[in-house]
Amino acid sequence: MPVFFKVEARVETWPIAGSFVISRGAKREAIVVLAEVSAGTSIGRGECTPYARYGETVDGVRAAIAAEREVRSRAEIMQRMPAGAARNALDCALWDWEAKSAGTSAAVLAGVEVLHPVTTAYTLSLGAPEEMAAKAIAARTMPLLKLKLGGAGDAERMRHVRAARPDARLIVDANEAWTPADLPALMAVAAETGIEVIEQPLPAGVDAALADVKREVPVCADESLHTRVDLADLARRYDAINIKLDKAGGLTEALALSAAARAAGLGIMVGCMVATSLAMAPALLLAQTADWVDLDGPLLLARDRHPGLCYDGALVHPPVPELWG
Repeated sequence: MPVFFKVEARVETWPIAGSFVISRGAKREAIVVLAEVSAGTSIGRGECTPYARYGETVDGVRAAIAAEREVRSRAEIMQRMPAGAARNALDCALWDWEAKSAGTSAAVLAGVEVLHPVTTAYTLSLGAPEEMAAKAIAARTMPLLKLKLGGAGDAERMRHVRAARPDARLIVDANEAWTPADLPALMAVAAETGIEVIEQPLPAGVDAALADVKREVPVCADESLHTRVDLADLARRYDAINIKLDKAGGLTEALALSAAARAAGLGIMVGCMVATSLAMAPALLLAQTADWVDLDGPLLLARDRHPGLCYDGALVHPPVPELWG
């Protein structure tokens, strides 16, 4: 007999410590949607962050989850729902339910077996070069820093942070803020300052120039990459991809995307939105083999859910079953 799940969805708001600033704007709170699936004595949970950049709204995502009244499997929602935040929350909730009802872990179900702690990047919000340098010094216990860039002033931002933290590994995220004309000069500064990877320098859809520029630093697709169907068009333009569960539409697609990207010779970053530990926990399965891990969402919040992930500085430990999986 097929299992039919009861599905519930609700909206939660989590305050951010200070503000989080990228090239598209600033925010002071993370608004997430929580999905719960239940059948028998087990309950599974998943969390997502609706993103206006992809045409999503909080109310729309909550309604899309709540509308799934006859869910029977992850395979079914993969066919019925489009990739995005709503499917992610439901997919991760089903993974959680499967693990709890089977008395095992989601890692074992996914064939990952044992999860190990991983080192996450710590994000510096977009700001004046001197301000970002000061934040880099304040984050002296974080060995891997991610700089949010915004176009004008980015050369100075990279140089100031490098001077402030000569010991740190650095990655940068332009969030689509550069232009083709910017590329050669900013790529040269990135190489000069020892940047490991540049995330989404050009807007998605107009990033063809990346195929023709000498990439002195690897370039990683974020907004240009959602699921496996996007991979074929990216090979000449990018050296790596950023896998986010909200973009991929869940852990199920993200695992398949990771395998396909490796087969295509691409590097992998595992990223996140600003959200609680419940959103980060499934991504730790992907993080085990990633080249760069960016799962610092809870570190940017004023408070996290309990129990949450254990962060020992930049080291993120696997989730306890009470949280997820």
